[in-house]
Amino acid sequence: MVKRIPLKINLILTIAFLIGIYFFLSNVSVLGDYWSRIVTLVAIYSIMAVSYTLVNGITGIFSLGQAGFIAIGAYTSALLTLSLQQKEMSFFIQPLIWPLNSIQIGFLPATIIGGLVAAFFAFLIGYPSLRLTGDYFAIATLAFAEIIRILIQNLYGVTNGTLGLKGINPYTNVWWAWGWLLVTVLIIGSLKYSSYGRALRAISEDPVAAKVMGIDVFRHQMMAFVISGFFAGISGALYAHWITTLDPRPTSLGVMLTFYVLIMIVIGGLGSITGAILGAIFFAFVSQWLRIFESNITIFGFTIPGVPGMSMLILSVLFIVVMIFWRRGLMGKEELNWQKIYNFFKKVEVQNE
Repeated sequence: MVKRIPLKINLILTIAFLIGIYFFLSNVSVLGDYWSRIVTLVAIYSIMAVSYTLVNGITGIFSLGQAGFIAIGAYTSALLTLSLQQKEMSFFIQPLIWPLNSIQIGFLPATIIGGLVAAFFAFLIGYPSLRLTGDYFAIATLAFAEIIRILIQNLYGVTNGTLGLKGINPYTNVWWAWGWLLVTVLIIGSLKYSSYGRALRAISEDPVAAKVMGIDVFRHQMMAFVISGFFAGISGALYAHWITTLDPRPTSLGVMLTFYVLIMIVIGGLGSITGAILGAIFFAFVSQWLRIFESNITIFGFTIPGVPGMSMLILSVLFIVVMIFWRRGLMGKEELNWQKIYNFFKKVEVQNE
């Protein structure tokens, strides 16, 4: 019989874990600026992945429009935090429209507004599109993300078009990123284990049966889609003030970004919040390490030429392998907790005896 960990011990371990994270973040600057930026990026990717998990994993809706919400949050927050002088210098082809040309606010309200604008667009696209099912909904959301990118590319009076936005203040640091990650996990985790979350999981398993049981499928899916859009917008705002430059290229804020986040949640496990975070950590570090294949490598005097895009090729192959042979991912639909960690080490101990 497996020993159950008392609730009090669970609480103590959780508090100790959070204190450990706090001390790690407090001293991450010792590792250097590069690693500080990577640790910040891990949190931003985790917010993207957790928000995407709410829709694709927990609710079971196959959406491909996450990059659109991230882009909306990124541009909205950047336009609100840029100084009036920066706006005047950047928008030289076509002046920035009113009232954006006369507004500058702080990073926190700009981030929240970016999330709210993304949530509003999630409602606009979700209201008609959620009546579609399966691949049709995925195609509709993919088209939405591409429409947003094309609009960003052509609305010179709002987004500065193909010139993009440069000189964005680097407000995002480890505290902002990990603080918002904590908020995201608390809200989406609470939602997952609430009555609404149970309804969402029922819809994911069988929407017809859920409807027969009295669950308003459309209303619950809409709620999940809007909340996911909000936190995607938050991650976009953090990303904009981390990278400090925005442009509408497909590889920056286009469909490729949705593909990146999809890799994270598939590797971590569809439907798992902790799995999404583990997938984001894996992707953030591996995508950086694989960049060595895109530059020349010298081994024993021989130079192997780098291949541009090789890192994404390797990640794409890994994604296909996971989809074919390990669909469950790291966590499946389960969450990592102290009981599972205890059971794992207990099992290892028994096997070694």
